[in-house]
Amino acid sequence: MTESVAIVGSGLIGRAWAMIFARAGWDVRLHDAAAGVAQAAVPLCAEGLETLAAHGLCPDPAAAAGRIRAAGNLAEALDGATFVQENGPERLEVKRVLFAELDAGTPKGAVIASSSSAIRCSLFTKDLPGRGRCLIGHPVNPPHLIPLVEISGAPWTDPEALIRARAVYEAIGQVPITVLKEVEGFILNRLQGALLAEAFRLASEGYVTPQDLDRTVADGLGLRWSFMGPFETIELNAPGGIADYCARYTGFYKRLAAEPPAPSVYEAPAVETILERWQAPADLPARMRRRDARLAALRAHKAQQKD
Repeated sequence: MTESVAIVGSGLIGRAWAMIFARAGWDVRLHDAAAGVAQAAVPLCAEGLETLAAHGLCPDPAAAAGRIRAAGNLAEALDGATFVQENGPERLEVKRVLFAELDAGTPKGAVIASSSSAIRCSLFTKDLPGRGRCLIGHPVNPPHLIPLVEISGAPWTDPEALIRARAVYEAIGQVPITVLKEVEGFILNRLQGALLAEAFRLASEGYVTPQDLDRTVADGLGLRWSFMGPFETIELNAPGGIADYCARYTGFYKRLAAEPPAPSVYEAPAVETILERWQAPADLPARMRRRDARLAALRAHKAQQKD
């Protein structure tokens, strides 16, 4: 029997999830609290699937698109669903109300996952009768091109729900990782936050232009990071591996960690200084499309290179 997923919230992230599940053979029902959004998402998903197919990332875009439909209401979206992916606003009060509705309306045994970027699952599931099946399934934008999914449960999340979620994400072609203990921001955004804070400090204090800082990542760190993480990177950068690297090179890192960037790097005047020097091209939608095309090509390349 074909499995069914309810995608609750049909914006950019919800549409990406719809494409991912439909490409993997699932029946997909879209819902959105705003009138007409779920209906408008259906042709956008079909268009996105054709784009994936052009890069070899979707073998049958027409069939996948045919598995996506807009539900008339939330109850219809949840009816018979074996998995729920919530993509509502990143606001705690909204998550609490929405998850109460999802828990009440979702069939028993179905996993309810939130795409929350930073809010811990325990903060909006504590009082739910079915809190044991609720968890975080945080994707990376755009999810249909970047496969990582962070799975994070609350202290009361049933281990079987975590296992089920990981199995589902793997089966639909994503790359899940498990957050072993709850932490705000999970793993990816905490790593990104550390890099961003230092980037803001270096650029706003005049050590480098914002453009050259981006080049440092795109044509330096990013090339290695596209196929290996920081631990493997340092292991291969010293003859004796990680222990040798730590003995040789971490004196500087210790001094850096002792004086981390202040929260003010995200405020005026630091942000104003960066914006004055950034001067990026104005056509943001075109640049997003270019990003997606480059990511699709990279994703296809990585798929071909796997051992």
